[in-house]
Parts: sequence; structure tokens; C-alpha cells
Amino acid sequence: MVQLNFDATKVAPAQAYEALPSDKYLVEITKSELKPMKAGNGSYLELEYTVLDGEYRGRKVWDRLCLIHPRAETVKIARSQLSAICHAVDVLHPQYSTELHNIPLKITVKVKRDKNSDNMFNEVTAYAMRESYVPRTPPPNAAAQVQTAQYPQAPVNDAVPPWQRSEGL
Repeated sequence: MVQLNFDATKVAPAQAYEALPSDKYLVEITKSELKPMKAGNGSYLELEYTVLDGEYRGRKVWDRLCLIHPRAETVKIARSQLSAICHAVDVLHPQYSTELHNIPLKITVKVKRDKNSDNMFNEVTAYAMRESYVPRTPPPNAAAQVQTAQYPQAPVNDAVPPWQRSEGL
């Protein structure tokens, strides 16, 4: 017997969540963990995505990338998916999975039926950079662009030598 001292009137009852409808969602990775496969012959990276906007804001979607597996093709697919995620969040050389956390990206989600039951679940099928995302690394000539934007210069007519121009007079 476990003593609970719990008041169910002060806590909303848990609701059953159905799979999200097939669509594209703005999400961020909020958790990542390397887990062993049931067969004991490899490991997968489990990613938890949290939906950031819309009707399903706050809902979770999970993704599994089999990074250690006896089949080379399975590892190749997982590594290409991880690359797509890295490109989508603009972190191209992560040392740790947590470097991919809390950066918005778009995922495409499909609804699938569990082959062992009638339960429906979500599968992430694509990853993309969010539309209005500005990369954290400025382009190579960004300093010149900022300086030009702050201090606009008069248009230059290259056909006239500088000593013959009458700019600013």
C-alpha cells in the first residue's frame, strides 16, 4: 500500500492524445537521448520535438535515428536524417545532441498504423529550416553590408573619373 495524500480535484485529468494529423509543424527539439535497441545489437537517438504554434502547440512528437545498427543501410538513412536536422537548425558540426535543442525547425509528420495493433502513431518524414529563420553566422561580407546600410553613399558613376565628380557639392 502507498500513501498518496492526493487531491484529484486540484489536478486536471490526463487526456488521451491521438496522433497528430499528417502535416508540417514548427517544432523544436526539447529532449534527446541515446537508447539501446530491444534486440541489443545497436542504439538509436530518440528526439523529442515540441510543437511551437497552432492548434497542437505543446504537443510532442518523437523520432528515432538508428545511428548504431548491424545493417549499414539503416545507419546511412539515420545519418542522412541527422544531417537534414543539422542543416535545418544551422548547427553543422554538433559535438552533443543538446546543441540541436531549442532551435525552431519544420518537420513533416505522417500518420501511420501500428502493424501489431490498430493504434495510430506519427512518423517524421522530412526536416526543413523554418521560413523566417536567420542563420546565426553572418554572410562573409555582412560587415560591409551593415556599414553601407548605416552610412549610405551616393551612387557612383564609374564612367566619370573621381576628380570630375560633383558628389556632395
